[in-house]
Amino acid sequence: MDIPLLLSLAALALVDSLSVGTLLVPVFFLIAPGSVRAGRVLLYLAAIAGFYVAVGIALASGAGWIAEVLAPVTDSEPVLWLQLVTGAALLAGALIFGRAAPKPGTPEAEALLNRPSRLGRWRDTAMAGGGGGALIGIAVAAGALELATMLPYLAAIGMLTSAALPLPQLVAALAGYCLVMIVPALALLAGRVLLRGLVEPALQRLARWLQRNGPENTAWIVGIVGFLLARDAAGRLGIEVLGASFG
Repeated sequence: MDIPLLLSLAALALVDSLSVGTLLVPVFFLIAPGSVRAGRVLLYLAAIAGFYVAVGIALASGAGWIAEVLAPVTDSEPVLWLQLVTGAALLAGALIFGRAAPKPGTPEAEALLNRPSRLGRWRDTAMAGGGGGALIGIAVAAGALELATMLPYLAAIGMLTSAALPLPQLVAALAGYCLVMIVPALALLAGRVLLRGLVEPALQRLARWLQRNGPENTAWIVGIVGFLLARDAAGRLGIEVLGASFG
């Protein structure tokens, strides 16, 4: 794999790290009353990362066969123009949607901020102990609920499929992607364990920020994926973007 591909994958993984399953749920676990259950948080993160890897392998395997069959179509100029227009539309839609997100202090924003309190009992039960099956189930459920919105991951799988990597390299790349995806949550866990007095107030603020800015974060994700789609199409069409030729 070349450096540009690795950098693109890392950027997409960091965008994915802002999702509900990979950051918001772990943050809720970390601000549970009492001492943090590091082992259970690690189990959750390992489970959701493993779920993503399994889904990625399944999609990449199918995508590789589909891509080979559809290559004459997807490389055609009309389809590339359609991809360019779709990417631009996603980017424009993200800008509009982001501006329409509830503003702090409005009833809609306050409704978002009230969600953590309703989830508190569920969170405390998940962290209380017992078998790990239920916690793994929560991770799988969180990942499954995000299947329809995992646009960065789908874009990454598309890039890896286009690179035609051997299966061992593909699995390693997907595993690396998912590891980067949970790094922010791991860093917060380490801070919560080692520097509880300093980190816990910041975690409380982060949880509230994630709730308040959920729609805006979604807009950012859609916008980034739209940009990547448009950039790829522009490069394959030989169009100059921002003064730089991608041909």
